[in-house]
Amino acid sequence: MEKLIKHFKGRFITGLFVVVPLGITIFILKFLFNFADGILGSYLDSLLTALINDHTYIPGLGMLTGVIVIYLSGLLATNVMGTRILRWWDDLFSRIPLVKSIYGSSKQLTQVFKDGKTSYRRAVFVEWPRKGVRAVGFVTAEVEHDGERLVVVYVPTMPNPTSGFALFFHEGEVQDCGMTVEDAVKFVVSGGVVVEKNL
Repeated sequence: MEKLIKHFKGRFITGLFVVVPLGITIFILKFLFNFADGILGSYLDSLLTALINDHTYIPGLGMLTGVIVIYLSGLLATNVMGTRILRWWDDLFSRIPLVKSIYGSSKQLTQVFKDGKTSYRRAVFVEWPRKGVRAVGFVTAEVEHDGERLVVVYVPTMPNPTSGFALFFHEGEVQDCGMTVEDAVKFVVSGGVVVEKNL
């Protein structure tokens, strides 16, 4: 009996390690799908009801429309007239007190991944805020001060990488963290959850 209980307990724990990550993944994907579909889905359902006088729910229609809207926005941003409209849009949003902080932070975050280009040169470890504690930072520039070569390292706050501290370190105080800039940004945004086991 004891052997049977031990066998069941061992297999049950092993099963948990298989089912839990799978379940969490399915839950998150389902949540993201419902969230994306729900943004436009209800409006489209109402529009279809008004047009064909029949209440019909089509799963995924809102998400598909969202993809089309994003694609059309990309087309708009790649021509001269569209660039002017987007510039006016940015200027408008930058004048609204609460909206400007959210919109500005989101825009800065997307710039990190745009076309694979970023102002961050590399991701590094620095000892901050005290000795013995490592923080992930991004090298943004190299400067000369009193004949010394200093490295400017931007240390972001979690989970918002658009706020943080710009600190000056000697080159010897900066250590490669083993992550690409994109991986380091994911690490910061996720609050340290998304990280490679071996750096």
